[in-house]
Amino acid sequence: MSESVRRSRSAPKGIRITDVAASAGVSPITVSRVFNAPQTVAPETLLRVRQAVQELGYVPNRLAGGLSSAKSRLIAAIVPTVAHSLFSESVQVFSDTMSRAGYQVLLGLSGYSDEDEDTLLDAVLSRRPEGVLLTGVAHTATLRARLLRIGIPIVETWDMTEHPIDMLVGFSHYAIGVAVAQHFIARDMKRPALVSASDNRALARRRGFVDTLDMDVVEVIVSPPSSVALGREGLQRILTQAPAVDAIFCSSDLLALGVVSQARKLGIAIPDRLAVCGFGDLEFAADTTPALTTVRVDGKRIGATAARCLIERLGGAPGKNLIDVSFELVVRETT
Repeated sequence: MSESVRRSRSAPKGIRITDVAASAGVSPITVSRVFNAPQTVAPETLLRVRQAVQELGYVPNRLAGGLSSAKSRLIAAIVPTVAHSLFSESVQVFSDTMSRAGYQVLLGLSGYSDEDEDTLLDAVLSRRPEGVLLTGVAHTATLRARLLRIGIPIVETWDMTEHPIDMLVGFSHYAIGVAVAQHFIARDMKRPALVSASDNRALARRRGFVDTLDMDVVEVIVSPPSSVALGREGLQRILTQAPAVDAIFCSSDLLALGVVSQARKLGIAIPDRLAVCGFGDLEFAADTTPALTTVRVDGKRIGATAARCLIERLGGAPGKNLIDVSFELVVRETT
């Protein structure tokens, strides 16, 4: 290790970028590019600089860099949960794609509360992110007005509207409800029911479902997050109101699994006596007995596309305003 690096270890300010450059045999500006634009650095140089960073224990002062250049290299991502693959795969791909472009993702979990989203964004915006990823398009009026004025790229995901704040990568939850209702109609279901969470996106699927069916629909609305236990309870409540129900649309695969599980416990044959459809196509959906009919959304594509939109906008290109990734009704044994 060079003499300059040995001296810097005992210096009050610790390891500096010039120390890393000397150890790696590159210029300080190359070290800077490794942190801020790694895609512009040759792979062997990238590896050498990162090894020097690890050996020396160098920590870049992102805040100081942000104050001097107004660039934090930070992206804020707000999602309801990463407890299951519906959002976790999307977040992982988004984070990986942003990282390859030299950005770091600050992840915040908002649950399913608009007020919590407001509070969380207050905290992350104070760190001066260069872009923001949001889940859904339903925000409080105050937050929406603030985001419209903030002056940084924003991409909303997992929903659809004709009036996004900035960019939007998602699909129509209402159209999903319509598609499931049409599927039930095609199979001559006469007494449909619904078990839905009460968050905005689930309720949009509920509206599409109910609007399409020209018949009474027994409904059970539960508080998110969804669970298998809530699905079991939902079926019991439906049977109390409508013992002859013959089809149930659930706003998540977890609720649907609970319905199927409770139906089997009660000796209700699926799909002969009761058809069940979920949403999400989670890992277990194809492996349940019987296999679960559900709605598949490509979360990885949402994450990658959202990242690409932000990267293009941050690079000065005019990103697309609205991208519809659509969805797929996956028909399996439960219908």
